[in-house]
Amino acid sequence: MTTFDGIWVPLVTPFRQQKIDLRAAQQLALQMTDAGVKGLVVCGTTGESATLDDAEQARLLAAIQEAVPANFPVALGLSGSGTHAMVERLTRFGITPAAYLISAPTYVRPSQEGIRLHFEALAAASDRPIILYNIPSRTGANIDLETVATLAANPKFVAIKDCGGQLDQTSALLSQARLNVLCGDDALMFDVFAMGGHGAISASAHIRPDLFVHLLHLIGHSKTREALVLFSQLLPLIKVLFSEPNPAPVKAALSMLWGTEDSMRLPMTPMSNKGKLQLAKALEQVMAIPSPNVSNFSSLKISQRELELQLITETTFSPKCSAELASEPSKELVH
Repeated sequence: MTTFDGIWVPLVTPFRQQKIDLRAAQQLALQMTDAGVKGLVVCGTTGESATLDDAEQARLLAAIQEAVPANFPVALGLSGSGTHAMVERLTRFGITPAAYLISAPTYVRPSQEGIRLHFEALAAASDRPIILYNIPSRTGANIDLETVATLAANPKFVAIKDCGGQLDQTSALLSQARLNVLCGDDALMFDVFAMGGHGAISASAHIRPDLFVHLLHLIGHSKTREALVLFSQLLPLIKVLFSEPNPAPVKAALSMLWGTEDSMRLPMTPMSNKGKLQLAKALEQVMAIPSPNVSNFSSLKISQRELELQLITETTFSPKCSAELASEPSKELVH
């Protein structure tokens, strides 16, 4: 049975020549599961879901489910403006996720009653659990505490990804909402965990997920001082990863570390060269942090000086994917 706590990673969607690189996505998913994360989200904001059609989203979900261990939870992001259209999309997917991560209706800025009825309609259309996604900076509408509390009476609503950016609202959610509260603002992760947060859905955790898992472990075992030291080491990287629109910096970091193609679909664009210089420095520092466990996240493929030389000579970040990273999902992955 899925428990909606711990560190979840909202996977980026790797591209190769503007097509989804399913093998690279599978390999990335395995990197995350090996590091001890509790779950994955595909087709969320970090996964550039707005640029993927329904068929691509279904293929991506199927490929990730094929790659990860049996019963490992993979949630699917779902967003939109119209309730009827979203219900149709939800019922049309041929592959069933472990849960849906669903934001408030975008752009239209409905009333709280409209938001409540929207989520209730989606819950009635599926037997899957739903993680509420409160991100007013993108949707234009906050999911108020009373609305969350009302929805929480329905057992299909199991958690909320809180990207409201207001710790007082987070505190109220923890004390009143009867849902697991997952931090969605990476820079506030330490505070939310210390307040009793149940975990996080963290884009930053693509990089050294073992350390993010350990951070939550430390706080859960009342090792607050050690946790604060670790978070202070992670925070400079977190800030750089959100210094430009997500997921451009995360994709740039993955390209530096593992050679995935640093590309996005318009209107999203890759991280700036100036940003990449700052990112390489932050990565070098974080990759040097000793792992709390045996981990394959141990070395940085490109040094700060090497990156500077590349940028000075205007050499582009060319794809370094190995030949075995095919564009179709493989049934021969080694788990």
